[in-house]
Amino acid sequence: MQAEQDRTGHEDWAPRLGGRDKPAYIAIADAIADDVREGRLSPGQRLPPQRALAARIGLDFTTISRGYGEARRRGLVDAHVGQGTFVRGPARSADPAPVARPAPSVRREGARAAFVDMTMNQPPIPDRPELMDRLRRDAAEAVADMDPHCLLRYPDSVGTDSAAADKSAGLLWLRDRIPGLTADRLTLCPGTQGALLALLTTLARPGDRVCAEALTYPGFKAVARQLGLTVVGAPMDRDGLDPLALRALFEKHRPKLLYCMPTLHNPTTATMPLERREAVIAVAREFGVCIVEDDIYGRLVTDGPPPLAALAPDMVFHIAGLAKCLSPALRLAYVAAPDARQAMRVTGALRATTLMASPITCAIATRWIAGGAAAALLAAVREEAVERQALAAELLPPGSFAGGPESFHIWLRLPPSWTRGEFATHLRTRGIAAVVGDTFAVGDPVPEALRLCLGAAADVAETRWVLSVVAEALEQTPALAGVII
Repeated sequence: MQAEQDRTGHEDWAPRLGGRDKPAYIAIADAIADDVREGRLSPGQRLPPQRALAARIGLDFTTISRGYGEARRRGLVDAHVGQGTFVRGPARSADPAPVARPAPSVRREGARAAFVDMTMNQPPIPDRPELMDRLRRDAAEAVADMDPHCLLRYPDSVGTDSAAADKSAGLLWLRDRIPGLTADRLTLCPGTQGALLALLTTLARPGDRVCAEALTYPGFKAVARQLGLTVVGAPMDRDGLDPLALRALFEKHRPKLLYCMPTLHNPTTATMPLERREAVIAVAREFGVCIVEDDIYGRLVTDGPPPLAALAPDMVFHIAGLAKCLSPALRLAYVAAPDARQAMRVTGALRATTLMASPITCAIATRWIAGGAAAALLAAVREEAVERQALAAELLPPGSFAGGPESFHIWLRLPPSWTRGEFATHLRTRGIAAVVGDTFAVGDPVPEALRLCLGAAADVAETRWVLSVVAEALEQTPALAGVII
């Protein structure tokens, strides 16, 4: 039956599963493919929420979720957290003049997805087929070279050749960032989020106060909340943390630790100059507060100041995640502790929370780093980020955003005519999702600003289109843009 739209705005669609001799989740993806091909589903059409569809057709939520996931893997749909799952549109010819559309199935240039999700901060994918082939080949060889028993057993993380090789790769990756780092201070964690969970479990207890920048990484807030910690926001300026305000905050709240992102801060892109880093360290040392340094973007900067861990190795826990400088699929982070005893505590907390970093992930990262593929990928990501930042400088009004030259996200400051909610709503009608300032804020006030991840766009042409839409909106008022809240 032809799909009909219900009063909620979702499509009253259900898959036809009869006669399909295969797992239900595969049958759901096949039904989506069939209905797209036969015109029962249209590009840009929103599919029912997973729970609603599960109740409608009598299957469990997990099966529906797997079915939508399989459809997404095949390129049939796009999913956006908080917005829904949409049928992907076919290739469209280039249209140089962006025209507003009332639904997510907006005008796109070339063969691209119906929606650009700029909410997840991810590195741009370089247009380097030979590099992609190298990465894939190295990954396959890394797994092929593993002891078969390691693929089917929990690893013995101490004293094995593979564990030593993985730590050696971590030391190589951090050699230029933290001179003198030794293997007994290093812990391998399943991504930055896993590292934060282990560190906060080690360094604080439920009810404690912890400090972070007034605008901070949402993942840190989520882990702190999960552990029953109170996050206190520290004032910032264009160079990052304000040392004088930080001193007053420490004096008042006596936090257990300071979490900060000194290089290409998320979301503001600020990089603390050397003098500011030294001042922040001095305040933390005065009050006996240890520092958790999130250096996930640090390797992107070619000529930046040293990390806090290089300036104060005795009091800084340094997290070097690979998700932003290499690949979000590589869920691995190296944590450098002040000494071997502290590293053992982090390792113990890791075992109690997320157990371990995946040996397969470690093997791939080790091969990429030791063989030079990681350095090549980092250089390509950096080059792509620089090009996209140059586009932002070209297309957006001067002073309207902050963006480090090698950053792949920008912090868009809105003119008085717009609120952040209105602007985000307008972008969604044009097929662009961005993150409002509330997501990052620790308390009030919340800035009228949004973060846009330029790395989410498929290529430079799509980046240009997105920035053109943003620039056009900045020159309008909500009323002229047709925003309805």
